[in-house]
Amino acid sequence: MVQTSPLDRQAILQRARSFCEPFRIGNGEGFHLAQVNPSETLHLDRHDKKTAEAVLAEGVALLSELQDRLYAQDRWALLLIFQAMDAAGKDGTIKHVMSGINPQGCQVFSFKAPSAVDLDHDYLWRANQCLPERGRIGIFNRSYYEETLVVRVHPELLARQSLPPQPVADDLWTQRFHDIRHYESYLANNGVVVRKFFLHLSRDEQKRRFLKRLENPSKNWKFSASDIKERAHWSSYMHAYEEMIRHTASNTAPWFVVPADNKWFTRLVVAAAIIDTLDDTLDQLNLHYPVVSDSAREALAAAHQQLLAE
Repeated sequence: MVQTSPLDRQAILQRARSFCEPFRIGNGEGFHLAQVNPSETLHLDRHDKKTAEAVLAEGVALLSELQDRLYAQDRWALLLIFQAMDAAGKDGTIKHVMSGINPQGCQVFSFKAPSAVDLDHDYLWRANQCLPERGRIGIFNRSYYEETLVVRVHPELLARQSLPPQPVADDLWTQRFHDIRHYESYLANNGVVVRKFFLHLSRDEQKRRFLKRLENPSKNWKFSASDIKERAHWSSYMHAYEEMIRHTASNTAPWFVVPADNKWFTRLVVAAAIIDTLDDTLDQLNLHYPVVSDSAREALAAAHQQLLAE
């Protein structure tokens, strides 16, 4: 693994913070999706795409270093949650940003519609089975937040959950937001650092990407008829996402509302947020390679001499 120099590392870290901080929501009170433009690229434009890709490559290299330290220490875990409308680029973002990560130190789970077994448990149960082990980075492609999104937009899905009698609908979502906030606090208290990403795609850009999938035979497999059905509920989903962020953003588990109309910029911001998270918590988590004791060093020296003598 190529190590970045302290000077390069500091420059990358400063750049990372400048890219992710504008989109970090640590307190959701009063938050509105209109505060973030889906086509925002800060000071960059489409002509800077190559520069952005080079910056991303530097960031991925540093992320690899930080993850290596996390993995070696085997004490803390990082959970990354991705939520978005269809075609927002979750899969591509995960693929590009995590390209330099040691596969042994990364776990990815994609949450589809719950199975019969899932529905016989509480809605956090299946996610709890997939939490990253200590030393690992866990990625949730969709998550327990679907229970405040698709289930809120399609309340008929609640009937499948065999829930006990519930209060009025608004109280149900308030209750779930309350449960999730406490769940994420519980995770933090037990060594799991949580960071959440909403890839904020515009309706016009989603249409363009859907048409591209339909018109290009090699991309037909990416399209599902259900995508159009869900698009018809766009306004309801935007309201649900806004409420979700407003009620579950915290300094412990912040949301990053990432502009998603330009994939190259989306990937840059997500990588920056992960790098900034790991660096910002270096002192708090005391991330370091395991310290070898004096007795262990003596044993290593003996083994070294034994090998040289063969």
